[in-house]
Amino acid sequence: MTTFVDRVELHVAAGNGGHGCASVHREKFKPLGGPDGGNGGRGGDVILTVDQSVTTLLEYHHSPHRKATNGKPGEGGNRSGKDGQDLVLSVPDGTVVLDGQGNVLADLVGHGTSFVAAQGGRGGLGNAALASARRKAPGFALLGEPGDLRDIVLELKTVADVALVGYPSAGKSSLISVLSAAKPKIADYPFTTLVPNLGVVTAGSTVYTIADVPGLIPGASQGKGLGLEFLRHVERCSVLVHVLDTATLESDRDPVSDLDIIEEELKEYGGLDDRPRIVVLNKIDVPDGKDLAEMVRPDLEARGYRVFEVSAVAHTGLRELSFALAELVGKARAAKPKEEATRIVIRPKAVDDAGFTVTREEDGLFRVRGEKPERWVRQTDFNNDEAVGYLADRLNRLGVEEELMKAGARSGDGVAIGPEDNAVVFDWEPTVTAGAEMLGRRGEDHRFEAPRPAVQRRRDRQAERDELDQAYDDFEPF
Repeated sequence: MTTFVDRVELHVAAGNGGHGCASVHREKFKPLGGPDGGNGGRGGDVILTVDQSVTTLLEYHHSPHRKATNGKPGEGGNRSGKDGQDLVLSVPDGTVVLDGQGNVLADLVGHGTSFVAAQGGRGGLGNAALASARRKAPGFALLGEPGDLRDIVLELKTVADVALVGYPSAGKSSLISVLSAAKPKIADYPFTTLVPNLGVVTAGSTVYTIADVPGLIPGASQGKGLGLEFLRHVERCSVLVHVLDTATLESDRDPVSDLDIIEEELKEYGGLDDRPRIVVLNKIDVPDGKDLAEMVRPDLEARGYRVFEVSAVAHTGLRELSFALAELVGKARAAKPKEEATRIVIRPKAVDDAGFTVTREEDGLFRVRGEKPERWVRQTDFNNDEAVGYLADRLNRLGVEEELMKAGARSGDGVAIGPEDNAVVFDWEPTVTAGAEMLGRRGEDHRFEAPRPAVQRRRDRQAERDELDQAYDDFEPF
């Protein structure tokens, strides 16, 4: 059974905003109580947060679909709906968040670091919030916005100070088990280690973490063995340690050629040239291993490497190695730039930025794109004439109609607001005069030729009464 997962695809859905409420206060002896519809609640966010107690992405491997709760709709009596609850997902330290195209969205390093993976939808305004001096009793409310739907990829890059690299069965797991309190699986066959192991080492006053990276063989940077899957765990390490097997039974291998091959794979992977290296000649407790270590050591030192002869089994040479690693880690930490508080960058909107664009497409359709117009469309109940009229007023005040005219739009032309896959398309009729003064009784808008059935019935009854009155006035007695 899989116990370690360092890459998953996660499908996250934020909560939808609750709809606003259209309500009128009704109380005995108060015929003009006014609008009292409350606002809808905000949808919950999906938030990724670094938790030091989490070391794997296994939980999301088994349950990749996560959704926050929706906001509640508003109610009468000026009662706003309850906000949706945020969904907080714990991830390991060193998790990188990518989108579907592989672009980095966030690099989560450090306990408590968080990232909003999906934003909850805004709640719709109730008619009490929409009331104004000209629109005293709105007969509509705004709809809640849908929450974000995103497919993201989580990749774990182990956060360690020292990385042990080398061929399978070179003794990396044995070395980390004696340098720290880690207890990795150890055996004498290749690919014993299938997941990176992490240990904590104390050398004097310096405490640092050390990790072994399994599966490095020729072609690892191209995906052979387990190399490509785990090479990314080396990226965050400050020091690289080549663990070379001096007692290998394979006739075509020796420590120098092993070092050259692993260095070539690290070079092909890229981005690791600036990391200091140390060479560890392991298994000197074996007689042939000791002889081979003494033979190749001068050649390695001539290349500029610091070389340590150790035996993980006999615990030989470990103290000198641990203090040498502590020295390099200390230098790397001192060389790191000081963390500064995040600067607040204010980017004012350009003077000529209208907040939307109008483009004419090849088929003659005019497309309006912009945050405000698209949000207003999502919030509009198109079954309510007054709500549609309110949308027309907002678009006109924003300058959409003026831009459509400049782009060459004429009465009856098709206009789409939003992206191609989720747009509202209508036949445009320019408004000569727009504003709340054009609105009649609740639920009416004179810009619509076909009134609602109830309004039409009232008009028909009034017309009948007018005809009867006219007939009575025209009647002449004999």
